[in-house]
Amino acid sequence: MFIQYLRKYLRSMTEQKSETSATRQLVRELLGAMTEGREVRAWLKQFGQLQPERFAIVKIGGGTLRDELDTICSALSFLQKLGLSPIVVHGGGPQIDTALADAGIKTPRLDGLRVTSEQAMPIISAALREVSLNFISALNAQGVQAQFCPADTVQAKLVNPQKYGRVGAPDSINYQAITRSIQQGNLPILTSIAIGPDGKQVNVNADALVRDLAIGLKPQKIIFLTPTGGILDENGQRISVVQLVSDYENLVTQDWLNGGMRLKLQQIQETLDELPLTASAAITSPDKLIKELFTHSGSGTLIRKGEAIHVIRDFDDLDRAAISELIETSFGRDLHSNFWKKTNFEFAVLSQSCRAVAMVSRLDETLYLDKFAVLEEARGEGLGAAVWTRLLQEAPCLFWRSRVGNPINPFYFQEADGNCKIGQWQVFWRGSIDWPNVHSHLKEIADLPDSFLKESQ
Repeated sequence: MFIQYLRKYLRSMTEQKSETSATRQLVRELLGAMTEGREVRAWLKQFGQLQPERFAIVKIGGGTLRDELDTICSALSFLQKLGLSPIVVHGGGPQIDTALADAGIKTPRLDGLRVTSEQAMPIISAALREVSLNFISALNAQGVQAQFCPADTVQAKLVNPQKYGRVGAPDSINYQAITRSIQQGNLPILTSIAIGPDGKQVNVNADALVRDLAIGLKPQKIIFLTPTGGILDENGQRISVVQLVSDYENLVTQDWLNGGMRLKLQQIQETLDELPLTASAAITSPDKLIKELFTHSGSGTLIRKGEAIHVIRDFDDLDRAAISELIETSFGRDLHSNFWKKTNFEFAVLSQSCRAVAMVSRLDETLYLDKFAVLEEARGEGLGAAVWTRLLQEAPCLFWRSRVGNPINPFYFQEADGNCKIGQWQVFWRGSIDWPNVHSHLKEIADLPDSFLKESQ
């Protein structure tokens, strides 16, 4: 039903000149990213079960807001039409720099924070207020009902007045005011100005504000919109998933990770440590915001707390009942009662929560991926990717099969070194294989009996 709505919505936008081409492009991208709408429906169901204020927090840098204003407003307009209102926090670094330069005031940076004198504070406040008003005006022009949250929404304590001046850290937030704004159908807009203990305005770090908002409201998603669209590695390539439990310590020591992104990653870790396992953060670009929210693959760098990935080699150590339930729920079919007896078990790669598993068996002299199962709720968490990565470390040479037309096949085509269609099966392999005997081996895999009952009993 949602697919039909989107297509109808896209047709209506084509007829209405008031809708921007950016919004039309967002909907086209979303339609193109869907696998029969299953992913989008799963996320909509998940978002629909949340309290409205727990949907998402979107943080936008001042430069990104300046350069991508129309695209950002289009995406937020689309979300509000779906009945989803994220909490928006924006900065204004370039705009503040210009205002301070015009006033002849220098504000050096220490430890990633802008040193803010008494003289600079009103200029910073005025610059951010102007950014907010322009942003809200642009949102209103696209039909978005937005509301500016005043400085006294956030109370802050001064970090170190002698060193940083009027720089504060959030001390308390009026969550009720923000929740009430969303319940009234508004898109709440916050900026990095708060009220200090002396009743005067202070400058707070926008990412620190996002952290405290997230800890208090526990949103499903935290999105950072940046020009890079994600964390880039030493080759300038986007890192698609970061599992903090396994990746963080190594990542923050890399020379190619710039200071600003390192600080952002540290703050994200602090935030996710205080949130449920299902919460996530993502760094993406404005034009990919919708895809990031509604597809499992996302579009930027997905950052999750993550969970331990275990390799189990002893058959007796397997919780076979729990793994059977995981496989049957994932595939929507019942396993044969003799599945475990017929499995020539080699090892399993299993997530700590038992929501993703790769079962590997021995087939002649090769390793065969018997089952790769990930619960629907975990497919947007990068958990399947974490299990898959560990699987390939353990089995660089591997065979597996998938039914022709399986929605996961595009991923398998990308990951495999080769593949062959035999009857109803697409057989895949990775690594060095014995070519003289490969055809008979592929046929043997295609002829393996089905592990599932023909009809769910």
